[in-house]
Amino acid sequence: MFLGKAIIWKCLEWRVFGRGLRQVRCLSSGSQLDLGGIYPPIVSPFDQKGRLLYQQLENNVQELSKIPFRGLVVQGSNGEFVFLTNEERVEVVRRVRKVLPEEKLLVAGSGCESTEATIAMTLKMAEAGANAVMVITPFYYRGRMNSAAFIQHYTQVADASPVPVVLYSVPGNTALELPMDAILTLSQHPNIIGLKDSGSDITRVALIVHKTRNRNFQVLAGSAGFLLSAYSVGAVGGVCALANVLGEPLCSLEKLCLEGKWAEARELQYRLIEPNTAITQKYGIAALKEAMGWFGYYGGFCRSPLLPLTEAERKDLRNSFTSNGWL
Repeated sequence: MFLGKAIIWKCLEWRVFGRGLRQVRCLSSGSQLDLGGIYPPIVSPFDQKGRLLYQQLENNVQELSKIPFRGLVVQGSNGEFVFLTNEERVEVVRRVRKVLPEEKLLVAGSGCESTEATIAMTLKMAEAGANAVMVITPFYYRGRMNSAAFIQHYTQVADASPVPVVLYSVPGNTALELPMDAILTLSQHPNIIGLKDSGSDITRVALIVHKTRNRNFQVLAGSAGFLLSAYSVGAVGGVCALANVLGEPLCSLEKLCLEGKWAEARELQYRLIEPNTAITQKYGIAALKEAMGWFGYYGGFCRSPLLPLTEAERKDLRNSFTSNGWL
């Protein structure tokens, strides 16, 4: 089933991932893409008329590059990728790669509804400079999106991709979850290296880590709200919207977890829950963009039909940060 067209593996070796050793596959070049670390899924800044502001995008990337992130996720859900044209999606990745330091990973969202379109977008993202692609589950025909459909889709994408593939399950946006049996089957593919799970079910995260522990498969938490919990069961990092505004604290939380300083990590995690909930579940991307302005970044407007915050929402959002000592 797995043709492995994109990458030729030449060896197995043991390397440190997260809190322990794991056997990994080596690329023909002798290197292995370690996803471990924190990633902000960056926003696409627009002006009031919905035009992309590339200079502000580049400025944000330069500022975020000063924080010890493993890299950036570009064209994730917080990048409003569903509102961009194909040309805009690729150009955003190209602009980010131009200013992002070489040592930082660029993980680009390349998911589309059809397999053919996803493969085409994946090839374009790789050409634009992505180190890996993150592929969201197709969801429009969710009634027929079962394990067999997902396995076929991701296998074909991974076979064709010149860069490693990260699975992306985000039921809050798609109203479906990538099934466990599909994940376990796909984790055997040599060019599928991990999963971003945004479902907030820590039992599921733990089981995925447990079932794939002898494979080169890395699990990333999809939210700052359960980052500590995810690290405690073996996740290697997180793709967290909150990292766009509280990047340093999230990197500190990662460090505390990796050092086993769980009491300190717990106290820091407590202070991140309310602001994270506000910019994700409660008010969404408009809130994230609003908060970015408070911390020296450019958030800008959202594209229609997303609306800006009301004054009452803005006040409540700010309180979620001030009451936890961030402002």
